[in-house]
Amino acid sequence: MIGRLNHVAIAVPDLGAASKLYSDTLGAKVSQPLAQPDHGVTVVFVELPNTKIELLHPLGEGSTIAKFLTKNPSGGIHHVCYEVENIIEARDHLRAKGATVLGDGEPKIGAHGKPVLFLSPKDFVGTLVEIEQV
Repeated sequence: MIGRLNHVAIAVPDLGAASKLYSDTLGAKVSQPLAQPDHGVTVVFVELPNTKIELLHPLGEGSTIAKFLTKNPSGGIHHVCYEVENIIEARDHLRAKGATVLGDGEPKIGAHGKPVLFLSPKDFVGTLVEIEQV
């Protein structure tokens, strides 16, 4: 059902420093920051030959990333994202298998402009999972 790994998202306390680390130290292509007010984050995409890294920084006080950084002040892996062909079919399949879809269960438009859903880390060995329709 799941396709390729779309990205690994890393919450960072300093978006500029993290971007510079990936561009200057690791030599990766790094996008400009992109505000995502509906998700409470500013994101930067690090392009790799086989996937992406998504650097997440809080946007606004109610951001879930701000809460994550309170518990993990140095930052850390926030979630992994897998591609699916049909997000509604994937959601229904996952629910039938006992997975918990977070929120109201309806897809939202993610940072890539495509429908996404998040799955509870309690069901995936402690890892928050995002699925994205491609």
